Amino acid sequence: MIGLGTLVTMPLLGSLSDKYGRKAILTLPMTLMIIPLGILAYSRTKTFFYVYYVFRIIIFMICDGCIPCLALAYVADNVPEGGRSTAFGILSGIGSSAFVFGTLAARFLSTAQTFQVSTFAAMLGAVYMQIFLRDSVIDQNNVLCTPIISHEKGTVSKINGKSKSNMSMLKALRSLQDLTSFLNSSKIITQAAIVAFFSNLADVGFHGSMMYYLKAQFHFDKNHFADLMIISGIAGTVSQLLLMPIFAPALGEARLLSIGLFFHFLYMFIYSIAWSSWVPYAAAMFSILFVFSQPCIRSIVSKQVDPHEQGRAQGCISGICSIAHIVSPLVFSPLTALFLSERAPFNFPGFSILCIGIASMVSFFQSMMLRVDPPILS
Repeated sequence: MIGLGTLVTMPLLGSLSDKYGRKAILTLPMTLMIIPLGILAYSRTKTFFYVYYVFRIIIFMICDGCIPCLALAYVADNVPEGGRSTAFGILSGIGSSAFVFGTLAARFLSTAQTFQVSTFAAMLGAVYMQIFLRDSVIDQNNVLCTPIISHEKGTVSKINGKSKSNMSMLKALRSLQDLTSFLNSSKIITQAAIVAFFSNLADVGFHGSMMYYLKAQFHFDKNHFADLMIISGIAGTVSQLLLMPIFAPALGEARLLSIGLFFHFLYMFIYSIAWSSWVPYAAAMFSILFVFSQPCIRSIVSKQVDPHEQGRAQGCISGICSIAHIVSPLVFSPLTALFLSERAPFNFPGFSILCIGIASMVSFFQSMMLRVDPPILS
């Protein structure tokens, strides 16, 4: 349900942020995301849990993934093309560090305190944004710009001799049509969208199956899972904050993307054949290399569109990722359940993890076909 909702709302909100500014549109998800956390911070009885569950589905259908999507568009507004891959990597690294601190906090706080701290952090983020964030979509007269969405750069497309500038709002509201037209706008964007789809298909499938697999194979509990998340998060944070600023200018986004996707497949392959409980901990270190893929995809797409279309571009890629969030559980969850049961066709408990890795390998082969401008070496 959340995937279906975000498939429609991500391109729409991205396009609206191009028209009305990032901060104005970002206020909506930053505010709404407080509500589900606040419900569980108040009470965790059965009744309040179901209230939380309903509100979470409805709000996440609108807001899930919207905050990082608009944050990427904001960074693209303020960073030149040559530095975007590094900037996107640093932004992802900051997100990974927040994930590490959040996981550590949940490990040591009580259940009640966890939701109270989460609610306070969400409120603090919304207040900080309103006070300190400067909107970036402004023209020379310090007035919000109205983007001119055209089929060719530097031109205004016409229908029957009439300008299409008055139709920009209508195009934003037709989010699915906007998504289709964006994907067909260039070959590089089409290829990047395919890479994003299969990469997220593998990522969502892995996270949805990994815990069941490790619990069945090695009797892992929530503390083991927290340890794995912390190891992977720390490795990813260090890599994105320290290594990506070095590798991105030297290798270029396309090569770095392929490296990340290859090690993503290798990571899942090792999980699928894990022979001891220490293997997942060792494999978690591969996040040092596979975390490069998502910032690189976003950077490649960002450089293919005009400055006034950054929100639309990031929103459409997020919409593609939402399709993966719909498809992945429908395909991989039953497969995982089958091979962890006594009815498995053959004895290979990690077979579903291997299949998920094959989806990542498809995105790797597609990334090898990307032809973007070579990097400029200093």
